[in-house]
Amino acid sequence: MQRRTLNLLAFAAALGAAAPAIAQTPGYPSKPIRMIIPSTPGGGTDFIGRLLSTKLAEMNGWSMVPDNKPGAGTALGLAEAARASPAGYDLVVGQTDNVSLIPLLLKVAYDPIKDLTPVALVATTPMILVVPENSPYRSLNDMVQAAKAAPGTVSYGTSGTGGGAHISMELLQGAAGFKAQHVPYKGSTPALADVMGGHLAMAATSISSATTLLKSGKMRALAVTSPGRVAAVPDVPTVAEAGLRHADFVTFYGIFAPAGLPQPLLQRLNADFNKILAMPDVRSALQGNGLEPQPISAEEFAAMVKADIQKNRAVIQSAHIKVE
Repeated sequence: MQRRTLNLLAFAAALGAAAPAIAQTPGYPSKPIRMIIPSTPGGGTDFIGRLLSTKLAEMNGWSMVPDNKPGAGTALGLAEAARASPAGYDLVVGQTDNVSLIPLLLKVAYDPIKDLTPVALVATTPMILVVPENSPYRSLNDMVQAAKAAPGTVSYGTSGTGGGAHISMELLQGAAGFKAQHVPYKGSTPALADVMGGHLAMAATSISSATTLLKSGKMRALAVTSPGRVAAVPDVPTVAEAGLRHADFVTFYGIFAPAGLPQPLLQRLNADFNKILAMPDVRSALQGNGLEPQPISAEEFAAMVKADIQKNRAVIQSAHIKVE
């Protein structure tokens, strides 16, 4: 009984010690907080930035200013955040492409580990592999067997070299032991158009980009690259269900701040964003766009970012991916 009492007292003391770290943000914020969105208005990144800005303002009565900063393949916005003061008044929506991929492929004006602080993971989303409705491939295994029988003859389109869709397909090919022909495009729309036109066998793309075509019946999904099924397309099997247990790939969206963000502000902002992600209307809005909300601690998010960079670096090196 005495040990149980001591344990309870220790637990209570730990809670008491943790609480001030979140609560000690006196006078913050004393001015509007800018949410940098590294894309043009419209699209997934803009949707996330504006949704979270609106909810944070509603929840706390803060003044939030969404600020679109497109350019350099979404890297420009992160570079601006990296140069800002770490006082908690500049946040940015980061994602796999501009945190874990672009810095490995191109020269950018920031180091994602040294210059940015991961604040909160918002959501993850897999790639989805789609074929035209009249495709002979009825399953992922059908496509894999065809590619193995005639290496390099099965073609697939993506939104660009070195992007999440390309990396996911390289992982898939390595896990399944086949080689397909990659055709990069400037965006997912032209890639999907060429699949529809019969010029490509398949496309790897985001769920949000493919949703309309899937719902219309013009395209069919072979698989999603997440470890588990996705709420937006619950009938689509995962790559693991096809027996490819080491081919899963998800991209993330998260909130970052400049390096050096004070720990009390980091904990406060992480807690606030996680409260927002638990709201039913927010979860529904994200899932409706193929995004799975993932509220975790700032420390867990930071570890995830580092692991993601290491994994992608290995794929880029083994596949000899270069961006001209």
